[in-house]
Amino acid sequence: MVAVSILTIGFLGIVGLLSRALALNRVVADNYTATYLAAEGIEITKNIVDGNIVQGQPWNSGGGASNCTGSVESGIDGCEADLNSLALQSYTGQPLDFDPADRIYDYGGGSVPTSFRRRIVVTLLGQNEIKVESQVTWTTLGGGTSEVVLEDHFFNWR
Repeated sequence: MVAVSILTIGFLGIVGLLSRALALNRVVADNYTATYLAAEGIEITKNIVDGNIVQGQPWNSGGGASNCTGSVESGIDGCEADLNSLALQSYTGQPLDFDPADRIYDYGGGSVPTSFRRRIVVTLLGQNEIKVESQVTWTTLGGGTSEVVLEDHFFNWR
């Protein structure tokens, strides 16, 4: 009877440990995905800046970028964009969808909805500098929310 009790307690401990490990694995996977989605938001903005240079437009313009000015802390709405965006669009709070066939996150239809929302905020720091903040928020399995905010600065060096 004592041996069975000890084995039962041992197995319950192992099951509890495995359960916790699986839950933490999901948290890490979501953080990993959100970090890359935030980095993608900055890269999309960089592509818009580069496109402006190629087209002979002012380097810091970009289809709605003036609606994105402010800072993440100020609570400004900001903008959103996905991989195929040629300009920043006004932020609607729409969650990104995941296309399992292409393994791409976008705002297109017919994909698997996710809880990830990306907001891009552009701050004009001067004639030759802009700050881009890319914030990704999502709902965790426990019902709470998490966020990742990345920041980069772009300069008019040309």
